[in-house]
Amino acid sequence: MNLSTGEDAIYADVLVLGGGIAGGTAAIKLAQAGIRVALVNMSPDLRESNTGRAQGGIVARGPADSTELLEEDILEAGDRLCNPAAVQALAQEGPPLVEKFLIDELGVEFSHDDTGELDFTQEAAHSRRRILHATDATGWEIQDKLVRGMQNSNVALLANHTAVDLLTLPHHATDPLAIYSPRVCVGCYVLDNATGQVQTVIARRTLLATGGLGQIFLHTTNPRGARGDGLAMAHRAGADIMNAEYVQFHPTALYVREANRFLISESVRGEGARLKTVGGHEFMQDYDVRGDLAPRDIVARAIHEEMLRNGDDYVLLDLAGHADFDIAARFPTIYKTCLRFGVDITRDPIPVVPAAHYFCGGVKVDLWGLSTLPGLYAAGEVACTGLHGANRLASTSLLEGLVWGARAAKHMVEHQPVTPEVTAADVRPWHDEGLERESDPALVAQDWLTIRNTMWNYAGIVRTGRRLTRAMADLSYLAHRIEQFYRQTRLDENIIGLRNGVEVAQLVVKAALLNPVSRGCHFRKQ
Repeated sequence: MNLSTGEDAIYADVLVLGGGIAGGTAAIKLAQAGIRVALVNMSPDLRESNTGRAQGGIVARGPADSTELLEEDILEAGDRLCNPAAVQALAQEGPPLVEKFLIDELGVEFSHDDTGELDFTQEAAHSRRRILHATDATGWEIQDKLVRGMQNSNVALLANHTAVDLLTLPHHATDPLAIYSPRVCVGCYVLDNATGQVQTVIARRTLLATGGLGQIFLHTTNPRGARGDGLAMAHRAGADIMNAEYVQFHPTALYVREANRFLISESVRGEGARLKTVGGHEFMQDYDVRGDLAPRDIVARAIHEEMLRNGDDYVLLDLAGHADFDIAARFPTIYKTCLRFGVDITRDPIPVVPAAHYFCGGVKVDLWGLSTLPGLYAAGEVACTGLHGANRLASTSLLEGLVWGARAAKHMVEHQPVTPEVTAADVRPWHDEGLERESDPALVAQDWLTIRNTMWNYAGIVRTGRRLTRAMADLSYLAHRIEQFYRQTRLDENIIGLRNGVEVAQLVVKAALLNPVSRGCHFRKQ
């Protein structure tokens, strides 16, 4: 589907920022309804996303399972801070969408057991085996089929483009009298990473589906682009942000320097693996009656405590000593990756540490993905539907992206946009004339190191008021310097990410500082 292009802008009915399961699902469904969709993806490879990194699986409807059982497990894992209406919507609509959209329509190939039936696995805090997987590369299989679906649906794909800032009226209006009009989102400034040119994309509706913010922490399972871009843009545009203190740390990331904290899926513990200290003590039963299948926040803190107590840099995850199945066949990606770094998981325990994994807060949205800023929707990890409460239940992230991507698309199809029709003449063009300074990689790298160390040491798994206060002071000073750097430097993807990263780091720290109550994945010692 061809987009309208003018001399100074690109026009679309809907602009989707991000091509993972939330953005991809919405784009496909919108295009199928005859709506002109432009989808912006930061990487040249449309398969590079948070979705593509997901190993464990996606929640479906398992044997002896029910909507009510799934709802209860989500509520329990979320420490009863979950939005009940969002939980109900996901539990009712999610499993049928997996079957009808992912399997029947897109052709996602999930793993089957020896009898030819779909193979359901179990992960921590689930009361049933209800998780579908494609061995241990579930996200990659889903993302591959989404990309093919978008290509077949004639979605206009703007790969290797980075969103800079949301376009809002009256802020970006050329008419000075627009200040008396209500605030609305009418698109986005987008950087073409190949040419360095900023394009104006005008749309009646914009969907944020930009993923999470794990890269603001020193250790994370997230890909490079997960630095909170969408959250920062929404915040600058005036949309409400909520639950920003709730950052989930995955308990088990591979502790090998060269592996860049490769995720060891929770389904490894679901299939029987046990955590133990370097000295050999299986410790999870000391912390929770559910042992190794306790919720992620409990497991991550237990590992953190054992590492501190024993002076170790990691703990061990022993699958080989507890598995009665073909480990290499069940977990081929994990097996091959660990073997590349000298760890044979069919014989050896895996050295692991916790790492920032999933953001449970985000842009505040309703049950249809509408934010508090008219014209702006959000879905997936960047959004806060309230589904996860204080802690995410394993393998509900892909399902949330699927459900709210579909819900946002349905709402757009069935409702007329509330934003006015806008042309390039109505909004200020991007100006960067006179900026000769290029982004300095050394400065960018050092500032990122400061952000990541500050967040890991002061706002990580265990927090205190004193640490958070120090973090806020350090980040505020750094943010001022970065903003000056940003305004004096020719735009590129690195400086955009740095500016966004320091902003969302402050959002997380401020929320954590204001909330003295330990709950879920937000743990305050004092």
